[in-house]
Amino acid sequence: MANEPIRVLRIMGPVISGGVDIITMNYYRAINKEKVQLDFIFDGYHKTSIDDEVKEMGGKIFKVEPYTSSMWKSMKQVYQIVKENDYQIVHSHMNALSVFPLCAAKLAGAKVRIASNHSTATKGETKKTVLKYMLRPLAKVFPTHFAACSKHAGHWLFGKEFCESGKVSFIKNAIDLKKYHFSEEVRTNVRAELDVSDKFVIGHAGRFAYQKNHKFIVETFEEVVKVHPNSVLLLAGDGPLKPEIESLVKEKGLDDKVRFLGVRRDINRIMQAFDVFLFPSFYEGLGNVITEAQAVSTISIVSEGIPDEVRFTEYVVGMNLSQTAKEWAREVLKYKDNYTRRDTKQDMRNNGYDIDLAAEQLVDYYIELNKHLPNKELVKGEI
Repeated sequence: MANEPIRVLRIMGPVISGGVDIITMNYYRAINKEKVQLDFIFDGYHKTSIDDEVKEMGGKIFKVEPYTSSMWKSMKQVYQIVKENDYQIVHSHMNALSVFPLCAAKLAGAKVRIASNHSTATKGETKKTVLKYMLRPLAKVFPTHFAACSKHAGHWLFGKEFCESGKVSFIKNAIDLKKYHFSEEVRTNVRAELDVSDKFVIGHAGRFAYQKNHKFIVETFEEVVKVHPNSVLLLAGDGPLKPEIESLVKEKGLDDKVRFLGVRRDINRIMQAFDVFLFPSFYEGLGNVITEAQAVSTISIVSEGIPDEVRFTEYVVGMNLSQTAKEWAREVLKYKDNYTRRDTKQDMRNNGYDIDLAAEQLVDYYIELNKHLPNKELVKGEI
């Protein structure tokens, strides 16, 4: 029917309550669902934290074999889902791995196949990085369209020249500015809830994975405590390396000063309790939490792994991972006394991070792609 929304199939990989999942849900909550409806493919058969919300908003969810278990089986299932539901627009968010589901989608007859990249690579993740570099030459084989969360991420996967030719769309990791704005009342309340009202609070939010460099966060905090004992480190998130970091904290005798907050649904509030947000990642496609920190005017001290394009206010301070933990601590301690916080809403909007505006642009993007769909042809190919 003419009035039915365009249905777009988004391939997400595993849902880990972070990064791409959060940004996708920001967009999904904000888009006009009378015009565009999103359906999803998730890795794994378990229930995720967003299943119920997706279904309540009219989206369909398909669960497939984890690619880490069997990429072949995963591809075959993607093929069947696209074929049986006649999806014509398939949007993969699996970075370099998008080559696999988009190959399946092409064989199944999807005319528009979008590859989005949100990541880069680092020497420290040997196997993962080797795989990314092996797949990178294939990144442009199966998609018909290309997207990235930043120029940095786009250049890495698709090449600088290709990006600058205008062939890559940049879909920003936008947030809800109605939720992310500084409030002295919120800051006071959250600090009281966490029992840190009288402390110098250093914080981090992110998955416990190599990329995020939690070990260095703990080492930097150890140096801070030597100078300013009335300090606390709040770590929000979960992930495979959490037990290792918990052991490191105990080993350094910091148990009473480091708190593991788990996965939080109120990062917009937690961020305001921080005096300093510490983010020494080895690499980032963008660094969503840096936009969130800027939205609530919290100082972020970041590594060179964070793209310049996300550093658009005075609240981002750059450091280098070649510098020692003691040097990072010295920088952190500069902000132990109150600093001026201001309304950064206009900065966020000017740089494309207002979800209301960004969601309208995404709807227009899908509508434009749908307008140019060719007449359906018989597509040969089986997996």
